[in-house]
Amino acid sequence: MLILVILLVSFFPNMVGKARTVKCIIHDLHPPLHKYNKQGDLILGGIPTLSGLVPVSIDFRKQPPVGLTEEILLIPKNYQHILALVFAVKEINENPQILSNFTLGFHIYDSYDNAQRTYQATMLLLSSEERLIPNYICDHQHNLIAVIGGLDSIVSRLIAAVLDIYKIPQFTYGSAPVMNDKTPGLFFYQTTPPESLQYPGILSLFLYFKWFWVGIIAIDNDNGERFLQAISLIFFKSGICLAFVERVFVYFLHINYMLQQGTKISYELMSSTANVVLAHGESYSMALYGWLSYFYEIQTERLKGKVWIATAQLEFLSFAWQRNWEADVFYGALSFKTHSNDIPEFRWFLESISPFDSKDGFIGDFWQQVFTCVFPNSMEDNVGSICTGKEKLENLPGAFFEMVMTTPSYSIYNAVQAVAHAIHDMTFSNIKLRAKRDAQGQKLQSQERWQLHHFLRSVSFNNTAQDRITFNQKGELVTGFDVFNWIIFSNLSLQRVKVGNLDPLAPPDQMFTINDDAITWHSWFNGTRPLSLCSEHCYPGSSKKVREGEQFCCYDCVRCPEGKISDKEDMNECKKCSDKDYANENQDFCYPKIITFLSYKEPLGITFTFLAFLFFSMTALVLGIFMTHHHTPIVRANNQSLTYTLLISLLLSFLCTLLFIGKPGKVVCLLQQTALGIIFSVAVSCVLAKTITVVLAFMATKPGSRMRKWLGKRLASSIVLSCFLIQAGLCIGWLTISPPFPDMDMHSVAEEIVLHCSTGSMIMFYSVLGYLGFLAIISFAMAFFARKLPDTFNEAKFITFSMLVFCSVWLSFIPTYLSSKGKYTVAVEIFSTLASSAGLLGCIFFPKCYIIVLRPKLNKVQIMRKKY
Repeated sequence: MLILVILLVSFFPNMVGKARTVKCIIHDLHPPLHKYNKQGDLILGGIPTLSGLVPVSIDFRKQPPVGLTEEILLIPKNYQHILALVFAVKEINENPQILSNFTLGFHIYDSYDNAQRTYQATMLLLSSEERLIPNYICDHQHNLIAVIGGLDSIVSRLIAAVLDIYKIPQFTYGSAPVMNDKTPGLFFYQTTPPESLQYPGILSLFLYFKWFWVGIIAIDNDNGERFLQAISLIFFKSGICLAFVERVFVYFLHINYMLQQGTKISYELMSSTANVVLAHGESYSMALYGWLSYFYEIQTERLKGKVWIATAQLEFLSFAWQRNWEADVFYGALSFKTHSNDIPEFRWFLESISPFDSKDGFIGDFWQQVFTCVFPNSMEDNVGSICTGKEKLENLPGAFFEMVMTTPSYSIYNAVQAVAHAIHDMTFSNIKLRAKRDAQGQKLQSQERWQLHHFLRSVSFNNTAQDRITFNQKGELVTGFDVFNWIIFSNLSLQRVKVGNLDPLAPPDQMFTINDDAITWHSWFNGTRPLSLCSEHCYPGSSKKVREGEQFCCYDCVRCPEGKISDKEDMNECKKCSDKDYANENQDFCYPKIITFLSYKEPLGITFTFLAFLFFSMTALVLGIFMTHHHTPIVRANNQSLTYTLLISLLLSFLCTLLFIGKPGKVVCLLQQTALGIIFSVAVSCVLAKTITVVLAFMATKPGSRMRKWLGKRLASSIVLSCFLIQAGLCIGWLTISPPFPDMDMHSVAEEIVLHCSTGSMIMFYSVLGYLGFLAIISFAMAFFARKLPDTFNEAKFITFSMLVFCSVWLSFIPTYLSSKGKYTVAVEIFSTLASSAGLLGCIFFPKCYIIVLRPKLNKVQIMRKKY
């Protein structure tokens, strides 16, 4: 017979007094399961410790549980682990296709959560039956093949210290032991995936529901500390803050400290604004966390509902004396569990169990505890109804027992199956069979145990539930996690609803899935998805500003600055729209900018076009009048050629404004500023030449004046030509060095992309304008000083007013142009051109036209008349 061993850590936890041994042996499941006597005193109603009993005084503000006194410290739900082992062994032995020549049996020991008892039980496994003689085995019918460790990782680590010497495989179905250089453990096989694999799932769950303000409760041991360090780093990198971190210290020797600690934790839990609590611990930890609500003293205040997120090792269970405790605080919890499937045959197996079955040495205590009854022949002093055996396991609350195979039971079942299949592979391996079996067909000997590891590492099969069972190179089961939603009723009945899963082998974007609609939340949240934030969400259009001295999850919301948006909630910074987009009024979306320019079709373009042609027509009319009356004194008095040149330049300046209207092209951009600069330089130089001519003409009338030789058309033509050539030279240099070009202005107007002509070289642009201004100032100065000269047809007064208008327009143009945006900058330049040209036309020529057309008598041949 091959022997499997399971060590339980929490079926009867922390027993005290003298040695209490419970050893159960099954041979082919036919001989009775022997239950040995309970030795040692146990005074119930206190908390048992290794050094005796410490009386406990607990002020239950609710009714104390029935049967709290005089009961064994029992976790009934763990009884299913034993039944899962029995069921798995029975299934293997009844299947001849797996172990046709072997019978599988098992021993069950209780470690009592004590290192000495654990070492003793482990040594018993390696000795002859019922005789503790290390390294002495005389029984060839009961060969130890593998050991299934306890739920507590410490137990597994203690067992490994002995089993490693003998190379015996050990399966762990609880927390993985924390290993170090001095700890053996080369032959662990973990029937649950590594705890670290569920960290991405926990993070994905928190990010999916946008829970960024959470609390953590963990058992104060090595596993708890390792978990806190790992998860805190992961949370910090992902923007999740910890509202509180509480470590639950479990040691019954310090019961007063535990009570103080429980009170502190309960108030921290209920007063915290975090609505989500991540709970980590051993399988029995939920029974301890159930105490927290009883430490909350304020009865008038309704206990706040929390969303509990339980890690994979935690089980919803209770001690027997917690039967009447309320578990409403855990309603709606979400739990990560190692992937498992239901095995229908196991339910049938449970339904066949009878409390009067003498083969099962544990069922008596279990039955009396969970059904609060006593057997007629029981030696217990419990007062209660008589156990009839007709009680139904399916009627028990989920905290005590479930008819569906729990995750630890499923792990035990898979461990037994894995051992059986490995033995099957080893037995039918031709090389191993010839090398390790003698001629009499003797079964496997103890020295062959180490060979099983090779087959365990490569074992791969489908169990009854059609789940694939295989181990990786580290001896860890290759599987994932399921996410369950706990629906807990007032009688502690439990309904677990699968709402998601975590598959580490899936692609990253498909690794974690969750069905939000299938989750039932705590009634505190009125059936809606709970929030867990230190600050309210910053909605689109605003960004987060961390409060000074607080965690980064606590922040204020500030409006995005102009031109920037935030299109998601809780953005750390507002982002700027691209150059081709602009931020809407709410600053939560970028819209495409409209491409715009000063068009002939819009009212402003139509107006400027109309004005340009109107002034062009008026200038042409004036030119026609002057050409018609070219023989009259008023036309001849001020140099006809200059007059015609000035009028023609004004005609061109009005037409030049049309270059600024419409979509700018390459040629248009080259002509806009250069043509305008040259035309205006000609116009202003003509005005300057007229002014100089008037001054020289007056000076020439003085007796003995030498100025007469300067009079004539040559001087005026020289002035105009020289001024023109200088401006033309500047424009040619401009076009050569860095000419204007079509460009898009994406920043001046938020909602528009303005097509315009970039000036190219700003130095040349301002040189052209500066030169034009220089001519205008000289013309204005000379006209101002010549305005009172005694000449009948003296133009100095008119030139003074015209240049005053001209300079005023272009001086006001500069600030207006710089403050304008988009196409309105072009409009300002067009307006200034029209206004300055119209000023020259009106101030210089309209008075003359008035005389020529309406007052012809004044147009006489009088060149000079002095006033005496």
